Amino acid sequence: MASICINDTLKDDELGSILSKLENDKDKEIFGLVCKRWLGLQSKERKRLAARAGPHMLQKMAARFSRLIELDLSQSISRSFYPGVTDSDLAVIADGFRCLKVLNLQNCKGITDKGMASIGGGLSSLQSLNVCYCRKLTDKGLLAVAKGSQGLRSLHLDGCKFVTDEVLKALSKNCPNLEELGLQGCTSITDCGLADLVSGCRQIHFLDINKCSNVGDSGVSTVSEACSSFMKTLKLLDCFRVGNKSILSLARFCENLETLIIGGCRDISDESIKSLAVSCRSSLKNLRMDWCLNISNSSISCILTECRNLEALDIGCCEEVTDAVFHGLGAMGTEMRLKVLKISNCPKITVAGIGMLFG
Repeated sequence: MASICINDTLKDDELGSILSKLENDKDKEIFGLVCKRWLGLQSKERKRLAARAGPHMLQKMAARFSRLIELDLSQSISRSFYPGVTDSDLAVIADGFRCLKVLNLQNCKGITDKGMASIGGGLSSLQSLNVCYCRKLTDKGLLAVAKGSQGLRSLHLDGCKFVTDEVLKALSKNCPNLEELGLQGCTSITDCGLADLVSGCRQIHFLDINKCSNVGDSGVSTVSEACSSFMKTLKLLDCFRVGNKSILSLARFCENLETLIIGGCRDISDESIKSLAVSCRSSLKNLRMDWCLNISNSSISCILTECRNLEALDIGCCEEVTDAVFHGLGAMGTEMRLKVLKISNCPKITVAGIGMLFG
């Protein structure tokens, strides 16, 4: 019986169909080791890549991985290398990876607005961009991204301290499908910027404005009303202008809220937290409220009894909370799902109080 060579029998699209059936990345790598033809097919079908490369190597990668969707060039804070990703690298990426939808440039401290202009001009299909701690970026570069990549769904700008409300206004105008926005430490962001943002971006389900010290009740209330049916994660760590009005607004509009971080928001008190617990009793899973100094037993008891899906609770430095808050919880008919409880620097909580959780 004559032998049959699979390369003579199957066409590229048929081999590609076989490759697509492989679920394990390691199996796909082995597929490419068979021969040059199979390596070429494996390269064309590759969707994700993490790399450390300069312009010359990026050009080769663009030719080989023509259908790449996700590219990770992020750097570790502790193991960054010089010069790292540069604006010239971003020009190559924008020209060579036209199908790219996800780009991670976290901690690439060498890139500037010039590189962002390349991204905005070349990657119209981009849906997710992470430029956290790219500290040279300003409004100019990010405006180019907002105008050129109007399909953006996720944008993370943590630590980009030069970002202002102008970026939020551009996102509102050009990126109506935005769902995730990280602005941690962007201290120039204000209530007006948040109002501009949600006038056009009303599908936001993740918003991180930790340490945005110029954001207060007005901005948070506007966001909670505009994105009421979508909002699931809201981070407000050390936003000292945020108080009870914000929490009451979340209680009124955001019944699907799953994660809320309000640590360091010292003007928040029991009554607003109790309203939140009742409104979000089915959805709330993670609540961080350390250093909320006006919180006492009444609101914590309400949270623990109402929010039966709660998995993590941080009440560190809430000095008025006592053992009494845990009384009777272990004997309740419904099972608690609490996995993490942080009570550091709560002097009135003892081991005996914690023991009540276990009946």
